[in-house]
Amino acid sequence: MTDFALARRNMVDGQLRPNRVTNAELLTAIGDLPRERFLPEALRSVAYADDDVPLGGGRYLMEPMVLARLIQTLQPQHRDRALILGAGHGYGAALLARLVKLVTAVESDPALAGAGEQIAKDMGLVNIHWVTGKLEQGAPDSAPYDVVLIEGAVRQIPQTILDQMAEGGRLAAIVTGAPGAMGVAQIFIKDGGITSGRPLFEAGTPLLPGFAPPPRFTF
Repeated sequence: MTDFALARRNMVDGQLRPNRVTNAELLTAIGDLPRERFLPEALRSVAYADDDVPLGGGRYLMEPMVLARLIQTLQPQHRDRALILGAGHGYGAALLARLVKLVTAVESDPALAGAGEQIAKDMGLVNIHWVTGKLEQGAPDSAPYDVVLIEGAVRQIPQTILDQMAEGGRLAAIVTGAPGAMGVAQIFIKDGGITSGRPLFEAGTPLLPGFAPPPRFTF
C-alpha cells in the first residue's frame, strides 16, 4: 500500500525545493493537500510521480514541479480573485483556494467538472466556484481576476482571457508552438491596460483543447 503522506513529503523535498519552489505558504499547501484524491482510484499510486498523469480523454494532471512553479510565479495574495482554465479534477484550484480569496475553476469536460466539484465539496473547499464551459472563453461574468492559471499547454493566449485580467493582474501558462514541441512557461502582467509576457522555463506539458490559433489564409 502506498504511503501517500511519505510520497507527498518526498515530492516536496525531492521535486519542488530543488527546482526553486521556495514560497513557504505554497509548500505548506502542497504538503497538506492529498494530491491522490484528485485522481481515479487506479491512478493514485502515481499521484506523486515527476510527470503529468493522464485523466483520460487527452487530459492530464499537470506535473507537480511545473504546476508549483507556475503558481509561485503568480505571487497569489489572500485578497486575490483567481481564474483557472482547464481545472480538471481541481487540484490546482484546491491549491490556489488555500492562497487566495476566491477561485473560479473553468472546465470544458462535464465529467471532469462534476468530479472536481464533488471533490471540492467533500474536502470543504467552499471558495471554489465551478463553471462548465469552453476554456478559451474563461468566465467573464466573474471578472476581473487578479491571477489566471492555465493548467495545460496552449498555442496562444486568447484576447478574451487577457481582457478578463484586472489591472496589475498576472497570468501564468505554458505556451507552445507546433504539436510535440517543447513548451515555455510564461508570465503575463497587465500594466496600464497593456499585457506583456516574458519566458520563465521550458516544460513538456500536454496541450489543452480549445486554444488553437485561428487558421491563417494563404493566397
